[in-house]
Amino acid sequence: MSSKRIPPVWLMGLTNLPLGVSGAVALLIVPQLLSAAHVPEPRIAEITGLALLAGFACVPLSPILDVRFSRKTYAIVFTLLTGVLTTLSLLELQNLAVLGWLLFATLFSVSLVVAAAGGWLGSLVAKTDDTRLGSWLTVANISGFGVTAIVGTSLIRALPPGVGAVVLGLLAAAPALVCLLIPGPPPDRRLASESFGRFFGDVAALVRRPSVLLTALLFIVPAASFALTNTLGGLGHDYAASERFVSLAGGAGVTVAGVIGSLLAPRLADRMSARVLYLAIGAIGALFTLALIVLPHTPTVFLLAMMGENIAQSAALATANVVIFRTMGKDNPLAATEFAVLTAAVTVPITYMQVIDGHAYGSGGLPGIYLTDAGLGLAACAAMALVLSLTRRKFAPAAA
Repeated sequence: MSSKRIPPVWLMGLTNLPLGVSGAVALLIVPQLLSAAHVPEPRIAEITGLALLAGFACVPLSPILDVRFSRKTYAIVFTLLTGVLTTLSLLELQNLAVLGWLLFATLFSVSLVVAAAGGWLGSLVAKTDDTRLGSWLTVANISGFGVTAIVGTSLIRALPPGVGAVVLGLLAAAPALVCLLIPGPPPDRRLASESFGRFFGDVAALVRRPSVLLTALLFIVPAASFALTNTLGGLGHDYAASERFVSLAGGAGVTVAGVIGSLLAPRLADRMSARVLYLAIGAIGALFTLALIVLPHTPTVFLLAMMGENIAQSAALATANVVIFRTMGKDNPLAATEFAVLTAAVTVPITYMQVIDGHAYGSGGLPGIYLTDAGLGLAACAAMALVLSLTRRKFAPAAA
C-alpha cells in the first residue's frame, strides 16, 4: 500500500470523535437534563452507572472485529450506529427505563468503534507514527467531549424538540465520512475461514501473552488514572467557585488542558519507553495532586486543579494508546481484539478510584481526597516500576 494514499495522522484521529461526543451526552448532558427535570440523584447515578458498564461488556464481542469484514467497515457501521443511538437516547429522556439501556447501547457501540479503529489504524501507520496517532486519537476524544459539553445542553433547549438530539447524533456519526478517506486493509482470510473454536483459541492465547498481561497490569493499577478529573467538577463549592465558573473550567478549560496534555505525549514518547513515560506522568501528576493540599481554596486554584489534573490524564491516555500500539505491533490479525482488551483495562482504575476518592472526600474533605488519590497513585507507580525492571528483558518489547 502506497504511503501517498494514507491521510495525515491528525485526520485519522478524528475517528475517535464519537467517543467524546457520546461520552459527553451520556455522562454530562443527560444527567444535567434529568436533574433539571427533578429526577432523583440516585436514579441518575443508576442510569449513568449502567451506561459505563458498556466499556467492559463490549470486550467479549470485540473478536468479531477481526473477522469476516474489514475493521474499516466495522468502524463505519458502528460509528453510524453510535450516531443513531445518541439521538434516540436524547429523545427518550422521559422514559427512564428505556433511557438507561439506550445509553448502554450507545457506549457499547462507540466502544466497538474505538476497538475497530484502533486495530485498523494501529496496523496501518508506520511504527514511527504510533506516538502521533495515540495523541491525535486522544485529542479527538477530549475535543469531542469538550465541545459537546459546552454546546450540547444549549442545543437541546434552544432548538425545536428533537432537532438538538438529531444535531448531536449527526456530530457523533460524522467521522464515518473520515473513515471513507482512509485505506482499509481486508481482514485476515485465515481467521475468516477457520472454525470459531480455533478462532477463540487464538483469542485466548492472545490475552495470555506475557506482554499483554504486563500491559494490562500496568493499566489496571491506579498508576495514572487521574479519576479526580471526574470528581472535581462537583467540588467547586469548596473553592467558592460559582456555577458559571465551574462550567467554564469544566468546558473550555478542560478541553484546552486535554489538548495540551495529549500533544505533549509524542515529543516525550519518542525519547523513552512509553511504559516508563506512563509511570512518569502518573508520578508527576500525583505530586501535583499532593501540592493542591496546601494551596488556598480559591476559584483560581480550582481552575489550576482542573487543568492540571486534565493535562496529566490526557497525557497518560495518549501514552496508553502508544503502549497499546507498540504491544500489539504491526500486521497483528487480532489487533482490534487486543486494542479492545487493553483499552478496557485503562478504564478499570478510573472506575474504582472514583468510588475510593468519593469515600475519601466524605471522611477527610479535600485533603482526604487529594492524599488518598495521590498516595495510591505513587504507590502503584513504585510497584509497577519494580515490575517493569524485573520483567524488562523477559517480557517487555524494547520498543514499548
